[in-house]
Amino acid sequence: MRGAKTVETTKRTQRFTLIITSGVAFIVPFLLNALNLAIPNIGETFKASTLLLGWVVNSFLLSSAALLLPFGRLADIIGRKKLFVLGLLLSTISSFLCVIAGSIELFILFRVIQGISAAMGFSTAMALLTSAYPAGERGKVLGINTAVVYFGLTLGPVVGGFLTFHWGWRSIFAFVGAFYLIILILAVTQVKSEPAGAPGNKFDWEGSIVYIIGLTAFLYSLSSLQEHWVNWLILFAGLLLLIVFVRRGVKIEHPLLPIKMLIHNRVFAFSNLAALINYSATFATIFLLSIYLQSVLQYDSRTAGFILLAQTIVMVIVSLISGRLSDRLNPSRMSSLGMAFSMIALFIFAFISFDTSVYFIIGNLIIAGAGFGLFSSPNTNAIMGSVEKSMYGVASSTLGSMRMIGQSVSMTVAALVLNSFVGAAELSLAPPGLLLSGLKTAFAVFGIISFFGVVAALQRERKTGETK
Repeated sequence: MRGAKTVETTKRTQRFTLIITSGVAFIVPFLLNALNLAIPNIGETFKASTLLLGWVVNSFLLSSAALLLPFGRLADIIGRKKLFVLGLLLSTISSFLCVIAGSIELFILFRVIQGISAAMGFSTAMALLTSAYPAGERGKVLGINTAVVYFGLTLGPVVGGFLTFHWGWRSIFAFVGAFYLIILILAVTQVKSEPAGAPGNKFDWEGSIVYIIGLTAFLYSLSSLQEHWVNWLILFAGLLLLIVFVRRGVKIEHPLLPIKMLIHNRVFAFSNLAALINYSATFATIFLLSIYLQSVLQYDSRTAGFILLAQTIVMVIVSLISGRLSDRLNPSRMSSLGMAFSMIALFIFAFISFDTSVYFIIGNLIIAGAGFGLFSSPNTNAIMGSVEKSMYGVASSTLGSMRMIGQSVSMTVAALVLNSFVGAAELSLAPPGLLLSGLKTAFAVFGIISFFGVVAALQRERKTGETK
């Protein structure tokens, strides 16, 4: 009887852990996409410049990306639930602070706090979820978690637009704050506290400082290379600091990122590299297609949105299926196949023209969505299954860092390629022919990048290692 009760308690804890971590996976991309739609309204409220409005988004991304890895390692040492709950608390408070912000400067400060708290949540959520379920069910729940991310991306513009239209942009943050509050209450009462994964290990403060400054400098300069030549120096300085961080990690006993594990754990190293390349190659796809549909083919924003929805819907469906299959099939091979699908779709998009059928675009979006759905869940399963339980926090945050860096690289490459064709002209004034040439070139570049991702993904199969 007691055994049956224990099993039921375990199942209940697993269900709530899945619900809570999926809530975090949903709300962050939801807010990002909802906020993109509300940027013009925020500008009107604060009479803010384009530069400051850009920092409304960039401040969140930079603070989150720079702190993912340090928080992941800290969670392994002090306990994941503690950091997860603290992150939810800060997310709740900062969301409500955004509602009452009286100036653009204060608003950006609160967005930085949101980015810091999001890093706490993202760096621990995957580790908590992986710890709660046995290896045989890991792919299934990771597939659900990934599908929820895409669901958040899909609902963001829809719900965000509705809230902004009826109650103003501040209502988005009120909604997000209330959502976080519910997750916080559930996390405190339903998520089981577990012993620290790496008790007694020292936290690498020096390495963390070098990493945070280096990555922040790199990502900041990467997104601003066209603004001033000084940004190239900042980029070089950031890369130099990251090299120092890596060299230092080889020598010390408890580094922030165990470089030796990257060297000896082939699955972990190449799965993270594949994730970095995949996000670098695919993240800007929707951005480029949005320009193509509206500025080249002259569709209105609503019609363009419905067309692009095809990719997201397929992502949700395929990620659910691929997550379950990765528990029974080789997740490394599945994610390699997904990357190959993405590469094919990108090269096909490189042949778009003024006469391309909308059905052709939707068909290729389905291929692209299937590719990313096949890649993401199995690749995450491969990463989390390749490390010991004591390293789940580091593994989760490393993957999150690869995602954030890849997204920044993708948008930078897209901007650089388009700028080389149309210069600094406003999008509405850019010659459609030159714009189309720039878009086709960008897709070809991303197709080539994706090819190297396929190669990186296949490197995992040279030597087989047992998953934990």
